[in-house]
Amino acid sequence: MWTILPMHTISRPRVEDAASIHELVAAYDTSVIGAPDSTFDDIADDLVEPGFDLGRDGWLAHGPDGRLDGWAWVFRNGPSDLIDVEVIVRPGVTGGLADELWRAALGRAAEIRAEHGYDAVTLHIGVYRVDQDKQAGVKELGFEPGTSFHRMRIDHDGPVEPPPAPPGVVLYTGESEEVRRAAHQVHQEGFAEHFGFVRVTYDQWYERRQAMSVTDWSQLTLARLDGRPAAVLIGSNQFVPDENCGYVATLAVLPELRGRGLGRFLLRHAFAADAARGRRGTILHVDSNNTTPALGLYESAGMRPVMAIDVWRRRL
Repeated sequence: MWTILPMHTISRPRVEDAASIHELVAAYDTSVIGAPDSTFDDIADDLVEPGFDLGRDGWLAHGPDGRLDGWAWVFRNGPSDLIDVEVIVRPGVTGGLADELWRAALGRAAEIRAEHGYDAVTLHIGVYRVDQDKQAGVKELGFEPGTSFHRMRIDHDGPVEPPPAPPGVVLYTGESEEVRRAAHQVHQEGFAEHFGFVRVTYDQWYERRQAMSVTDWSQLTLARLDGRPAAVLIGSNQFVPDENCGYVATLAVLPELRGRGLGRFLLRHAFAADAARGRRGTILHVDSNNTTPALGLYESAGMRPVMAIDVWRRRL
């Protein structure tokens, strides 16, 4: 633990800090978008995510009254030179705390670059589009626009009729390792050209999802076309505690099998499954610069944009 400002003390996070971090993040979210955008479990999952080093990759800033006023972290995106970063300061707190946390985060990113022998690393940070102050702040730090993600939602007012399966399509859920391995392969091939995507092994892919409290393997749906793995939808409980909505974390179709309606079929299948579970809706995020016309697919399926998050990047 060390002091860098007259009013704040910087320390490393612990798993036990999840509640205070969640309170801080909720206060920030509420000031920007009017309500918390994460749950306690989301924060707890972040602190135990495989590859996140509590002793090196995160920082907490407490005021003299013990209140948590700042939270920052960096996270290397798999075996790559891509690093996700975040810096959050409690609304109304001034005195240069954000600058100090940014210095710590950028310094750790430089360490990661040196440790892995990269000539440079690329930092990504997601910022709510409505947070113009933070957008301006990251721009001053040398970040440039990378892409934008839209949060899409559809409401379910009652039962949703499951769609008929296209000819030759059979669905499997993810309780078995055989199905999960096939789903992993489809995911890796289907997302290969997407912004910020990093290929990972099955073990890395499985470990990360298994560590998340929102994972429910029965919500992974693999579509085989004439016996061949062709498309996958991975759902989770991420938005159940706060919004009672299903969440489509991943929807991928093999490139050579696109245009056959597999993505639309899996999406409508997820809507029906979420409605049958009593959920009020289904949520997903889509990259507006997706290499496939995903945004149009979701809008044509009845989903609407409810939030925009811009991803900024900096080469360091």
